[in-house]
Amino acid sequence: MIKKSKKVKDYKLLTKTLPTMRYLEPNSVFVSVQNNRCKTYEMSVKEGDHVLFGQQIGVRHGGFFEQPIHATVSGTIGTISKKLHRTGRKIDVIEIKNDFLDTPHESVFDRPDGVIEKLTQADMVEIVKQKSLVGLGGSGFPTYIKLGTRDKINTIVVNAIECEPYLSSDYRQILENPEEVITGLSYIMQALSVDHALIAIKSMRNPLYEVLTQVLEVRFPHLNIQVVKLGNYYPQGWEVEMFEQALGIRIPPGELPTKYGVIGFNVSTTVGVYEAIKHNLPVTKRHFTITGDAVKFPQNIYVRVGTSVRELIDLCDGFIEDEENVVIVMGGPMMGTSVTTRDVIVSKATTSVIILKDVEYKEEQCVRCGSCVYSCPAHLEPVQIMNAVKRNDKDVMKGLRANECIECGLCAYVCTSKIHVTDYVRKAKKLIG
Repeated sequence: MIKKSKKVKDYKLLTKTLPTMRYLEPNSVFVSVQNNRCKTYEMSVKEGDHVLFGQQIGVRHGGFFEQPIHATVSGTIGTISKKLHRTGRKIDVIEIKNDFLDTPHESVFDRPDGVIEKLTQADMVEIVKQKSLVGLGGSGFPTYIKLGTRDKINTIVVNAIECEPYLSSDYRQILENPEEVITGLSYIMQALSVDHALIAIKSMRNPLYEVLTQVLEVRFPHLNIQVVKLGNYYPQGWEVEMFEQALGIRIPPGELPTKYGVIGFNVSTTVGVYEAIKHNLPVTKRHFTITGDAVKFPQNIYVRVGTSVRELIDLCDGFIEDEENVVIVMGGPMMGTSVTTRDVIVSKATTSVIILKDVEYKEEQCVRCGSCVYSCPAHLEPVQIMNAVKRNDKDVMKGLRANECIECGLCAYVCTSKIHVTDYVRKAKKLIG
């Protein structure tokens, strides 16, 4: 496992300490009508139409599911154009010119607690499905499928570990909105008929522990929810590692956690469940980290889904250096995707943008030091997989279990020869399907 440098700690400390800035009134939002799981779509609005906040304006088509598309502001429909997605690919987005009124659609309403208490699993699954909630930690997997599991669940774990360097949006969201996190968790417990849940944090996060335990004791004494402190290392936030450390359950590769009676949800996804069930709202806003050594004022920002990252960078006083001398990474620095422009939009599952000074490294020949093997949390042999990729030997790639790679980036991080080992393993996964 790796230790973060002092410099990385300082940037994370800064964004953890500062209150979250709010930027909820962009002139326009650009709502993605495609994503990495849904390539085709149908729109129910056209240019010039007026739409309301939370209104369904179209639907995305996935391989085995559909996702409604919602307006994240009220205003006037513009044109469809191409913007960069968090995956580094260009996708279609539709502009909505903000009228700054946030006039809610009739589908947006508050459910009384008495009504919520009577909701069944099927009811909640349908609500979450219609509100198009997906995994907001980056997976983008439809939450209704996860919430609709037929496996018997004994324990729910909220993953509040946030182990990637630099990122701190979950940390601030819990500090500032602990009741929303816990209420969302209580709805998930109700849907899955579970009476025991954990909120997993790093052991160094004493402020989170104090806030959560106090709020649970005072506001939710009837819920059997515990806050558990886990290790301060990367990748502690990997779900398999989290379940093993929190519950002593090791999920074998290729197996679903639900078969072992456990299920995990990200902090933002848990709040998304709260918004959907309580307010019948889709994900229209999210907490977002913008940080790194090449941005002047790193901070966490509460933004509209569809906001331009270009605007957020300007909000942070721009770059320290010229734009051509920086590297822009969507997501965490270990598992994120480098993009060539800041013309990116904040989608529902976009957690952050990291802006770093561009430092060139000369790649050397592998010296067979074994650092990548010793550091791999999935117990793979990354350098051997790399060699198999160079030979295009798919049988060896399969035999080396390349498809079990979690793409944590540790092998590339520790490589003494500065080889982008993770990229080779990622390529192997694509080659063997």
